[in-house]
Amino acid sequence: MLDLHFVRENIEKVRKALVNRNYPTESLNEFAKLDLERRRVIAEADSLNARRNAISREIGFLMKEGKKEEAERRKAEVSSLKELQAELETKRNEVEQKMHELLASLPNLPADDVPVGKDEAANVEIRRWGEVRSFDFEPRDHVEIGERLGILDLERASKIAGARFAILKGFGAMLERALINFMIDIHTKEHGYIETLPPFIVNSKALFGTGQLPKFEQDLFKVIDDRNLYLIPTAEVPVTNYFADEILDAKDLPKYYVAYTPCFRSEAGSYGRDTRGLIRQHQFDKVELVKICLPENSVDEHERLTKDAERILQLLNLPYRVVVLSTGDMGFSAMKTYDIEVWLPSQGTYREISSCSNCGDFQARRMNLRFRRAGGAKPEFAHTLNGSGLAVGRTWIAILENYQQKDGSVLIPEVLRPYMKGLEKILPQ
Repeated sequence: MLDLHFVRENIEKVRKALVNRNYPTESLNEFAKLDLERRRVIAEADSLNARRNAISREIGFLMKEGKKEEAERRKAEVSSLKELQAELETKRNEVEQKMHELLASLPNLPADDVPVGKDEAANVEIRRWGEVRSFDFEPRDHVEIGERLGILDLERASKIAGARFAILKGFGAMLERALINFMIDIHTKEHGYIETLPPFIVNSKALFGTGQLPKFEQDLFKVIDDRNLYLIPTAEVPVTNYFADEILDAKDLPKYYVAYTPCFRSEAGSYGRDTRGLIRQHQFDKVELVKICLPENSVDEHERLTKDAERILQLLNLPYRVVVLSTGDMGFSAMKTYDIEVWLPSQGTYREISSCSNCGDFQARRMNLRFRRAGGAKPEFAHTLNGSGLAVGRTWIAILENYQQKDGSVLIPEVLRPYMKGLEKILPQ
């Protein structure tokens, strides 16, 4: 959430940032009106309070002079002023609640070095890694490869759960599990993350904290009962909320966490996009990286987090590129995002496999996550970062497509073979 005082004092700067994000600015006009009303109510309340104090002092003098009847009239006036003040207090609370709701609907402001643009066309490529493989045959897509190998069944998954679900079986399921274990091992042993296994169901407060609610409720799967619970769209939600409403010691930051979870997304608004195969599913596996750090370190931590995610692709020898997202393509809570895109031979292009975002203090304000520096300093909001390390299903896709052989088999990357009981190749069943 944006800082109320910052928005009030820099409303035109915020307006420009929202325009750059292709976000409506009408709510800022309403915010400004509400702010004027709030100031008016506060000024009126202060005036009434000053009048009350003056009359109260006058009552004391009247009592001393024995003018009880006049003192009683003054007391009645004070009582009336108290009622007016209570009404103004109620009005102030209503106005501040509306201002809070407006702020909750506004996205984070882009960092100064984020490219300005309307959509993904304005994203800027930062670097590439790896050599794109040349095939001496027409490369198949992951669906054809998986079905020929007998490790992917979309038809029966659809019978059980509907479209955009999949069943992995045999070596396909083993490969998925191998990737999860491999990613967790690298991030914990090489990069210093602490493994955590969070709840896969969270409350609305947690989703508000990371920015999914209230704006993106249509993208979530909600549990049908009276507890207001949702299936998680990403491990970012439960892991980042781990310290919600707490004050951490500055010397204990940064904190690094890695978590495997399934993720559940309704994909509202994406109908017709990537309907074939595993690219865009309602349920998918992801290994998520989360960092909580001091504000002055978040830029460097963002770069390191992105490199940590890249390391997985390097070890798997999968070609990829890194792009910085434009203002019009960033997620709601991000102030800056790097997308890592892996090469898919069947599509002849790079596709997103990880988004690594620095959210600044935006999420921390929403979940009241703070820290305190030494010497009893005033609590400050921490900075939060997150990124996929990696999206497991899309990594599964990239391995099948980049490691496919002419005879229909798929080689197993060397680093995964210990996780696959030494298997070197998946052969057609």
